[in-house]
Amino acid sequence: MTGHKKNKKGIIIAAILLIALLLYLLAPLFTGSEKSIPKNVDKSIDMEPQFVKEGSLVFLNSVKDTINQVEIEIADNEQERMQGMMYRTKMSYDRAMLFIMEYERQQSFWMRNTKLSLDIIYVNGNKEIVTIYKHTQPYSESPIPSFKKAKYVVETTAGFCDKFGVTEGDYIDFARN
Repeated sequence: MTGHKKNKKGIIIAAILLIALLLYLLAPLFTGSEKSIPKNVDKSIDMEPQFVKEGSLVFLNSVKDTINQVEIEIADNEQERMQGMMYRTKMSYDRAMLFIMEYERQQSFWMRNTKLSLDIIYVNGNKEIVTIYKHTQPYSESPIPSFKKAKYVVETTAGFCDKFGVTEGDYIDFARN
């Protein structure tokens, strides 16, 4: 084989490898793999926030018998309340997030950038559960209002309320670490 034929063969192989690399890198644009993620989702976040145990919370029935107890992460300032459960991909039934709001009033949440379906539990200043939303829609920007005054909001993984029989009229109590 002459030097010219070797160079031509090398160029062809390099071109094939370059095309294969480009196809590999550009494949997501053509496969539609991101079509299921709504346009309003911030895809720039790569680091999933990790659960930090900051206390425990107990669910109590109307006569104050224990229904279930969970470890909680507490969102008690504006930044933590804004972050909430966004970008998380998993949460077990023994964990929850407790939001402590500044004022007891009608509250409203949404599921923007929230990958998990949640049960959202609104709780008044007497720690009575006033409104429950089960199996919320991930990524939704639709309001999820309390309709009644709430001082606390508890977010659990979807199905929690059904699994443990938590209902409106039940109570919560919590303690920080």
